Amino acid sequence: MPAGLSLQADGYRLAAVDAPTTPGTSGDLTLTVLGPDGEPATDFEVSHEQELHLIVVRTDGGEFRHVHPEVDPRGRWSIPWQWQSSGTYRVYADFVPHEAEASTTLSALVHVAGDFEPVPVEKTSRSTEAGGYLVTITGDLAAGRASTLTVSVTRGGQPVTTLEPYLGAYGHLVALRAGDLAYLHVHPHGQGPEAGETAGPEVVFEATAPTAGQYLLYLDFKVDGQVHTAAFVLDADGVYPPPSAEPGPVEPVTEDGPERTTDDAHGNEHDEGAGHDHDQ
Repeated sequence: MPAGLSLQADGYRLAAVDAPTTPGTSGDLTLTVLGPDGEPATDFEVSHEQELHLIVVRTDGGEFRHVHPEVDPRGRWSIPWQWQSSGTYRVYADFVPHEAEASTTLSALVHVAGDFEPVPVEKTSRSTEAGGYLVTITGDLAAGRASTLTVSVTRGGQPVTTLEPYLGAYGHLVALRAGDLAYLHVHPHGQGPEAGETAGPEVVFEATAPTAGQYLLYLDFKVDGQVHTAAFVLDADGVYPPPSAEPGPVEPVTEDGPERTTDDAHGNEHDEGAGHDHDQ
């Protein structure tokens, strides 16, 4: 199952998610992460310069925020919060457990009361304006295998070479599957920049789409101390499983038709030779 669609994963559970219930009301967005022992967990590794990344997206993709709450002695993470519009939002807590090799992403839905008109998602959008900068993404997502995505930033037709480090890279990219907002872990290429260094106009990432379909991508980049967010829409092709995967054994066909076999991963019977898709 793709990440970011469950309250619980890897022995951790997202609990006590609270936030204002109407737009324009000031308050705090708070949450608690419970560890395998059922107690509040805060012993996380520093990843991209933070112990916990909080990502909030409206379910139509129309609003996106990536912030970093603070934790109190009781293990409750919080940040001042105000909703700009009504709707249903998915709230992600992304962190790396102590001594773990990979991050864990938990999520919950938060409903904000009021009239809501969803924003239609564009078919494909590779260029967008953010803070006076033109940001373009090249490369294609491929279902079930890693692919390279390159982001380029220009202003007034000129390449921007003053991108500043942000969260341990010259840009931070979040990718979500349209429809259910499954969360993709996207990694920048190359070594992390040193403090004070600048670069550009290109930033390269590697991403793996779990299935074919439409994906919403959000890039945070920093110039002159200001963080800007650029949004894109890409489609992943249907190459799944990866081309390098070895074919499975061929089952014999009886005179009465295809034999019934058992799917090792799910314990489900199916007809060999018939269409049978596996979702990651």
